[in-house]
Amino acid sequence: MTQAGPPSHDASRAGRRPRRAGYGQPGRSAAIPVAQLQRRRSVKIPGPDHPITVEPFADTVTVVFNGKTVARSSNALKMQEAAYPPVYYIPLDDVDRAVMAKTAHRTYCPYKGDASYYTVTVGIESAENAVWAYEAPYDAVGAIAGHVAFYADRVDSLTVG
Repeated sequence: MTQAGPPSHDASRAGRRPRRAGYGQPGRSAAIPVAQLQRRRSVKIPGPDHPITVEPFADTVTVVFNGKTVARSSNALKMQEAAYPPVYYIPLDDVDRAVMAKTAHRTYCPYKGDASYYTVTVGIESAENAVWAYEAPYDAVGAIAGHVAFYADRVDSLTVG
């Protein structure tokens, strides 16, 4: 016996408005309101299986790109997340914001929230999405609001100490 499949697209949608292009098709996305996306996302709380600590860092963190110091801070925060290497979040007041331009790139972390990215440009050299920030981080890591972090492999140097 042959099992019948679902009704054809035309039959099941007869008399209804056509779907938006790409909606419901693998590999294609439709415009979904941000509020709706946020309701769907899982939020995780750091704990024994995925610990996250954020604490003031006693030494200086310096970031150099294309020979220019673009950030230097003795007020950085050190984030230790699970078994990952530490990440140093630098207050925006200690960053040369004139060399940063926000990009359209965004990512989501269930522990920290939505991240925005910035390209750093000094002279004719640019490092795309070399900087990220959690502008409205989740409460568990709320201290990193107003701070940015740099990918060490996209700048000349990120010196700690």
